[in-house]
Amino acid sequence: MQSCGKLPGDFGRLARDGSVVIRPIARIRTDFPAKFGIPRQSGLVKELKGLIVFEPEFRNESMLRGIEGFTHLWLIWLFSENAGKGWSPTVRPPILGGNTRMGVFATRAPFRPNPLGLSCVEFAGLERRKGEGTILLVKGADLMDGTPIFDIKPYLAYADSHPEAAEGFRTGGLPRLTVDFPPPLLAIVPVDAQKALLEVLANDPRPAYQADPQRVYGLNFGHLEIKFRVRDDKLIVLAVEKDSKIGG
Repeated sequence: MQSCGKLPGDFGRLARDGSVVIRPIARIRTDFPAKFGIPRQSGLVKELKGLIVFEPEFRNESMLRGIEGFTHLWLIWLFSENAGKGWSPTVRPPILGGNTRMGVFATRAPFRPNPLGLSCVEFAGLERRKGEGTILLVKGADLMDGTPIFDIKPYLAYADSHPEAAEGFRTGGLPRLTVDFPPPLLAIVPVDAQKALLEVLANDPRPAYQADPQRVYGLNFGHLEIKFRVRDDKLIVLAVEKDSKIGG
């Protein structure tokens, strides 16, 4: 694995105007080429697999020394699809129907002054790949494929876990759906991805304020497009098709 190259002099330093220059250290590969369908929080779908591939200047194995002793990691990342699109001091959380405004800092909305995300993922091991160095295998990520990652930190249960914490207007968790996935259609999905996909669907990928029982949704997952409809508390898969917009 190569050593880190010399980084620009302003990298990670505080400028006179208070700004800081940061660059991605890695990017993650997931089965979500688009935002629709990504779990609303990390860890909701533990079966989802992701690969964290470091940028060339950070492919230094010494930076990972000791990481194998941890079971979970924090990822700090960029809402890349929202970067540069502005922000608002208040947002409309979908969980409240899309009509009630809350302060941006009381939500995890992507339209923020600094569009940064924070996710806790399960660390599933290291893998060495030719041309990519050592990559991290993770589970439960709520990130779109190609998302830039700025930092990785170990999760510490004694400091990071607060079971007694209040959840504000989000108390009660998220609703779940019963999934009707006809076996012939499920057989089109790779076996090692079926359980993860079923969990993604059960967590209701629709925006919380959409409830049209006639509407057909299309979820891109891996190289497939899953078409479905939701009636009451039941999600019905209608078709599984090759996604023509995704190669592979």
